Amino acid sequence: MYVRPAAAAAAAFLGFTLTLLGGTASYAATGPGSATDTGTGTGTGTGAGRAALGGPVVYAHRGASAYAPENTLDAIDLAMQMGFDWVENDVQRTKDGVLVVIHDDTLARTTDVEQRFPNRSPWKVQDFTAAEIAQLDAGSWFGDEYAGSSVPTLREYLDRVQRNQQRLLLEIKKPELYPGIEEQTLKVLEEAGWLDARHVAQRLVVQSFSADSVRIVHRLRPDLVTAFLGTPTVADLPRYAEFTDRINPWHTTISADWVSAVHGLRGAHGKAMEVDTWIVDDAATARKVQDMGVDGIITNAPDVVQDAVGGF
Repeated sequence: MYVRPAAAAAAAFLGFTLTLLGGTASYAATGPGSATDTGTGTGTGTGAGRAALGGPVVYAHRGASAYAPENTLDAIDLAMQMGFDWVENDVQRTKDGVLVVIHDDTLARTTDVEQRFPNRSPWKVQDFTAAEIAQLDAGSWFGDEYAGSSVPTLREYLDRVQRNQQRLLLEIKKPELYPGIEEQTLKVLEEAGWLDARHVAQRLVVQSFSADSVRIVHRLRPDLVTAFLGTPTVADLPRYAEFTDRINPWHTTISADWVSAVHGLRGAHGKAMEVDTWIVDDAATARKVQDMGVDGIITNAPDVVQDAVGGF
């Protein structure tokens, strides 16, 4: 069970420091896809290359979600304060067509929707307007110190990640529920300034459990780095390499041989494919997947994983 301290207390307890320059965090990030990357700038490469630079990339899953309410601005702010460059989020769509950042397709688990709208069961995201969702408390379920946290819109989330100088692993969640969400997500990214050359090269990856969704994103923006969430068979991997750059599997479904098979293929951008595994929250498992050769580890507890594997 993770302790859930307030953001400032967590940062102090874990020994992280934050330098504020005009209200913006300043910290060093190294490795492929970071501001100090002197390679191709695409954020792609082999696991061996990343290991030479200090270990797998550590992605803060839904922000630092072991210590702050998932997918909120508090969670990504805390990840920044802890020194983590990459954050992951989930995107869904409201009744009136606004993209919001939330994992479940229902609002019940992570907000007070049942109290505010008791007669609206099953409280699906797609059945509520953006204005209604903006009224919800998305923090109290996690801890009183986060009372009043809200479900951010994708645009609000992008602006905060930008302000924090972070990078984004964006998941299009359940696209079968939201026809056209790929085009809409790209439109919001464009409007927020996230599809310029620098963001595309160094700061953004788009992923989904839906191969069709990843394929659509690749067709619409072939310059974007994309990832498929799942564990295709080795025999099927070449089909995925046609439209994606990474295969991101659940950690219990992989082996060193499987990771090596992925690395042996060239993805949609002609570079060796990568593997970012999820969700790893303990040191022993982090070291285990590191030994398998993974390129990145997606985790709710990025500090635990970083301490275990020396990631960046």
